Amino acid sequence: MKLIRFGMPGEEKPGVIINENYFDVSSYVKDYDEQFFADDGLQYLKEITSDAELTSVDNNIRLGSAVARPSKIICIGLNYSDHAAESKMQVPPEPVIFFKSTTALCGPNDDVIIPRNSTKTDWEVELAVVISKKTSYITEKEANDHIAGYVLHNDYSERAFQIERSGQWVKGKSCDTFAPLGPFLATKDEIPDVDNLKLWLKVNGKMMQNGNTKNLVYKIPFLVSYISQFMTLLPGDVISTGTPAGVGMGQKPESVYIKSGDVMELGIDGLGSSRQVAVKSR
Repeated sequence: MKLIRFGMPGEEKPGVIINENYFDVSSYVKDYDEQFFADDGLQYLKEITSDAELTSVDNNIRLGSAVARPSKIICIGLNYSDHAAESKMQVPPEPVIFFKSTTALCGPNDDVIIPRNSTKTDWEVELAVVISKKTSYITEKEANDHIAGYVLHNDYSERAFQIERSGQWVKGKSCDTFAPLGPFLATKDEIPDVDNLKLWLKVNGKMMQNGNTKNLVYKIPFLVSYISQFMTLLPGDVISTGTPAGVGMGQKPESVYIKSGDVMELGIDGLGSSRQVAVKSR
């Protein structure tokens, strides 16, 4: 299944994509939130979509974040060796974990707001994993049973906030609109080989990132298991698995950062594409 949330910001309703058409399921499901996943909502939704007559929705409607605000967004840093190299950092001996505020979530095609006092706003195409059930101290072999599906994420970063302002990376990762998620959440059965997906990002039509998930340093089952040793993952939680080379900070001969009017387009095989236009903060 492919799950969407549609409507005006703050008023999104749950829906599904069937044969490339949008359908409203809000009569059956409240939202794609922690309770939905905890109550085995995916199985219920599968039954509903196979039997019920659903109301169609205009495919041009605004899409919101593919999941309602989760308890946490967990990100993995330096998880592609080529990105670590362009960042002038070593591949870490264990996964680097940091958080991104859930208030950064927005729709996949919403504007990205360059924050006040920003000088180095950057892009990062990433594959994100959505957790299906409460997860704590699981093994790598158990991890797949704890995954609801996958979603496209642009892990926007303000590099000056992240690197030059002391403290942890979260300051440069959590600005409003810095986590467009979607266009849809694809359940596991939609993605037969998550370890071989092309992911790409263009800025103003120029290809900047062109990678493949086969080059992940730490694979998804390992990441889910690893994180669960340090914290309980709740249904609907998001894990963003890292970005390949080609971010603005790593450009040669000098870094390139987002300016107002720039257009970021990105996609992952099987997970659709998204588009954000950069605007200045008011």
